[in-house]
Amino acid sequence: YYLRHVPFVLRIVALALLVVALARPQQIEHRTKTNAEGIDIVLAIDISGSMLAGDFRPDRLSAAKEVAASFVADRYGDRIGLVVFAGEAFTQSPLTTDQPTLQTMLGRVRSGIIEDGTAIGNGLATAINRLRERDSKSKVIILLTDGVNNRGEIAPLMAAGIAADMGIKVYTIGVGTRGEAPYPVMDDDGNVIQTVMMKVEIDEQMLRTIASETGGEYFRATNKQTLAAIYEQINTLEKTRVEVEEFTIAHEQFVLYLVAALAALLLEFIIKRIILKRIP
Repeated sequence: YYLRHVPFVLRIVALALLVVALARPQQIEHRTKTNAEGIDIVLAIDISGSMLAGDFRPDRLSAAKEVAASFVADRYGDRIGLVVFAGEAFTQSPLTTDQPTLQTMLGRVRSGIIEDGTAIGNGLATAINRLRERDSKSKVIILLTDGVNNRGEIAPLMAAGIAADMGIKVYTIGVGTRGEAPYPVMDDDGNVIQTVMMKVEIDEQMLRTIASETGGEYFRATNKQTLAAIYEQINTLEKTRVEVEEFTIAHEQFVLYLVAALAALLLEFIIKRIILKRIP
């Protein structure tokens, strides 16, 4: 008895499904595509013995590493390399977008791993060499030192001229309080045996000239707070260009309802014309 009403119900269902199919239901998908035009940046950090001076807490080098690490974390999409220098210079990390690896390499930086001294020209030249073959539109070096150039085969201003010719912008940072600071005195094994107060000497005129010739700026950091503010200012000046493209994709759903309606009509036909015909 109940089976005789099924074809009518199926026809009503099929009609409803056809009405929904004619309304052309859609599933809307929103997507966002981000294109980042990164900047190539090399951090050139002085690791000479004087960078262990205690006018920064706990010392200049530790403060410089900590602030640089925060700077790196904010530079999404940029390729960043790391050069260290004292009496000579070498590349601690080539340009990379792999922030965790770069942070690890930055954490391993320490004073005493190379001959002591302050070869600013060599440090700058090594940083330039990391950028030399890059085809990026923006190339930047952030050079941090606490002293006067007294070692190395390359004069700092000569290196600055090369950077200017290659379109590399150099920001220079002089690190150290004004007046005197507690400097460590070490034995032959690199162990600190005493601390003495010494006059802070930074060749600010040379650092200003390097920055001026290359289109950068010179900054003086007298404590960790001002150093952090300097990196934040550079971070603002050298913004990565990011383009966000939003688009919508519509997936048609009417076919599903149409197929379901046809299935209901087919089932109605089978029940009405075949099954019910056999029932006395």
